[in-house]
Formats: sequence, structure tokens, C-alpha cells
Amino acid sequence: MTPLGQKLRVMRAERGITMKDMAAAIGVSPAYLSALEHGHRGAPAWYLVQRIITFFNVIWDEAEEIERLAQISHPRIVVDTAGLGAEATELANKFARQISTLSETDVRALLTLLDERAAMASKRPRS
Repeated sequence: MTPLGQKLRVMRAERGITMKDMAAAIGVSPAYLSALEHGHRGAPAWYLVQRIITFFNVIWDEAEEIERLAQISHPRIVVDTAGLGAEATELANKFARQISTLSETDVRALLTLLDERAAMASKRPRS
């Protein structure tokens, strides 16, 4: 499941909306919506994300959150390490091979570490 898929499932459940009804309202098949929720489809196009936002009638922060989740919900990622050091390539390859063996705790810890590093990098003065 992708972050967007999880969010859609929760929002549908909270509102008592079936997958079939939502799919019809946003102009996709129930099979496509199911595949999107389960991570068997890539991140949706911008226009579909906008239809989802409109369908749920959300604004501001929640709409931005749906857009953000769509951007990070592609289930098959390519990591380009061209021009980086050998260790970066090694890391990307090891991560790709071992991600399925990580526990939820391990995944959360790695996400937290990356978020902390990104926050530190954004606070550094630019040259």
C-alpha cells in the first residue's frame, strides 16, 4: 500500500463511501482505484489528484497533504546514483534488496532519520 492509498482508504471509511461510488465519481474504474489504493499503480496524474480533492471536498492543509502523498506514492522507484560516491550506490542497492525484510519499526526509524537530515539541511545557510 502507498501513503496515498492508505489515506484514500481511511477517508472513504470515515465517510462510508464505497470504492465503486468513489471510482464512478472521479471517473476511473473500481479496479483502477483498488490498484491505486493497494500500490499496484503508480502515482496518479495531477488532474486525478485534483478530482480526488474535489470529491472529498477538502481544502487547504488536507488538500496539500493529499497532493504531497500522491508525490511520494510511486510503488516502483528508480534511484539515480550517477555522479555520487560508491557508498551511495552501495546504499541504494542494499536498500532495494533488503527493504522487504525491514520491520515497521525499522522503516519508521529510517524515515525519521531522513526527515531529521532534511530539516537540518534546509536550515543550513546557502553558499
